[in-house]
Amino acid sequence: MSNQTILANAKRIVIKVGSSSITGSNESNLDRIVDFAIRLKGTGKKVILVSSGAIATAAPLIGLAVKSEDLATSQALASIGQAKLMSRYEKSLARHSLLPGQILLTVDNLEEEITRENALRALERLLEIGVLPVINENDSVATNEIRFGDNDQLAARVALLANADLLVLLSDVDALYTRPPSEEGAEPIAIVEANDDLESIQISETSTGYGTGGALTKLAAARLATGGGVSVLLSAAANVDLLDSAACTHTWFKPAIRKQD
Repeated sequence: MSNQTILANAKRIVIKVGSSSITGSNESNLDRIVDFAIRLKGTGKKVILVSSGAIATAAPLIGLAVKSEDLATSQALASIGQAKLMSRYEKSLARHSLLPGQILLTVDNLEEEITRENALRALERLLEIGVLPVINENDSVATNEIRFGDNDQLAARVALLANADLLVLLSDVDALYTRPPSEEGAEPIAIVEANDDLESIQISETSTGYGTGGALTKLAAARLATGGGVSVLLSAAANVDLLDSAACTHTWFKPAIRKQD
C-alpha cells in the first residue's frame, strides 16, 4: 500500500521524531515536521507528536559534544533542553497560529491506572481544542531503572493509549532493510505482515549521536503497536515533505487486529 493511502485511511495519527532528525545540522526538519502535522490536521485528522531532542538541544549550550553517561547530568540537560525544545515548537506552530501542548510522561504514568487515565484526559482535551500535543519522556526525573529507554517505545504506548489508527516513525533511515542499509545488498522491505517473524533479516542495534534508538527499537515499537491494532509507517524524516503527497521509500507494518470504524 502506498504511503499516501496509509495516511489517508488513518483518522488519528501519532508522529514520532528522533533527536538526530531535529537537532544539529537537521534543525530545519522541525519546521517541516510541524508543517506535515498541520497538513494532516487540515484534513480533519487528530495528530499527536512524540518528540525526542531535549538532551541533544541542551548539550551544545553547556559545551558537551558527546552524550553523557552520568544520570544527573542527563537529567539536568533534559530540564534545560525541554524548555528550549518546546520554545522551538511554539515558534514553529506560531506560523500556523497554533499552540503546542506539552505532556511529559514516565513509565509509571502509563502503568498506573489513575495517572494513565489522567494523561489520556489531558491528551483528549488538547485534541478537542485544536492544540498540537507534544509528548516526551520526563527525563529530568526518570531513572535508568524506570524509563522507556527510547521514544519509539513511548510513541507506541502513546498510540495505544490514544487509540490511534497509525503510528508514523520518522528516523534517519527510510525503511526497514533486509540487512543494515550501509551494507551491500541491503533492500528495503515495503510491507511487514503481522505474523512475519523477520528471521531472515539482519537488524542493527546501533544508534547515533544523542538518540537511543536504532532499527531494533523501531521494530520492537512496531510490534507493540501493531499487536494492539495500530498500523505503523516507518520512513525517514527527510521524506516528510513527500509522505502525504508523493511516493517515497517506507515500510508499512500491518496491524494484527483491524480497528473498527
